[in-house]
Amino acid sequence: MVKLAARQVEGFLKSPDASVQAVLVYGPDTGLVRERVDTLTKFAAGDPPDPFNVVDLPGDVLRKDPALLADEAAAISMVGGRRAVRILNAGDSLTKIFSGFAEHPSGDALVILEAGELGPRSSLRKLFEKETNFAAVPCYADDGRSLGQVITETLGAAGLSIEPDARSYLIEQLGADRRLTRSELDKIVLFKGDETVVSLADAKACTGGNSGLSLDTVAQTAANGDQKGLENALSRALDEGNQPITVLRSVSRHFQRLHLVSGYLSEGVGLEQAMKKLRPPLFFKVADAFKAQVQKWPPHKLEAALGYLTEAELDCKITGYPADAICGRALMRIAQAARSR
Repeated sequence: MVKLAARQVEGFLKSPDASVQAVLVYGPDTGLVRERVDTLTKFAAGDPPDPFNVVDLPGDVLRKDPALLADEAAAISMVGGRRAVRILNAGDSLTKIFSGFAEHPSGDALVILEAGELGPRSSLRKLFEKETNFAAVPCYADDGRSLGQVITETLGAAGLSIEPDARSYLIEQLGADRRLTRSELDKIVLFKGDETVVSLADAKACTGGNSGLSLDTVAQTAANGDQKGLENALSRALDEGNQPITVLRSVSRHFQRLHLVSGYLSEGVGLEQAMKKLRPPLFFKVADAFKAQVQKWPPHKLEAALGYLTEAELDCKITGYPADAICGRALMRIAQAARSR
């Protein structure tokens, strides 16, 4: 199986290639990882899955007893049908075990590995992207397009339509974690009852406490150069359970949008028109602040800020230093840059 491109993932999840015996599901969006693991489990063991055909095997247990993998993969179902063997908390310590399994597979169970973020250098990720009978499914935070699709599909399945400004608001507030996004949308469905249209007021009433709001506040305070506000916003975002890399990527997305508008300006497009080109569109309440930030951040400073964020994410992954401190230092550096001429 070749490495899956982003556009191939949904099709693969609905009907994995018959030659694939093991799938690695990994990424920083833990809610999306769990959702896709559940989807693959249903494909193998039925919808809903027969509990007798699903076995959960912690990664540390498998590491201590590698023979368990072949035993569980080859075990015959007592109730008929295919089995799903789920490996929890998978990491690079399992690479050698699965390298052997790729060469000598056994049974017809679908083996599903659930992992967190694995960088390009991860030996386990490299193995699953290379072997013809393995597949690797990445799970990154939803962008505007994929998040909009999740919102439309989830609400549509409940018989709800959504007004454009409400949809834009939800795209701005949600997306850091797929499971959290689903939970917030489920609250809207319950809130609406027998009504059929979701308004902006409905969206605000149901998602006001979402962690996506705190992530947005981190990005806004950093771009504004508000160091005290940034310190408070970052503390809140981390207290809510957001990982430092998730915070850095959220801020990166904001600066990428600033950089995109700055590029349009350099081509002679007016500021208002350039901002209207953004997808997803800006939520109207932050439009004035965004306009001020575009004027505050010339292209060379935006490029430097994006460089700081990329460097900080890499440092979080490879240096071994506390990720919270790396993240905070990078964001404070950006806030200081916003205040300098």
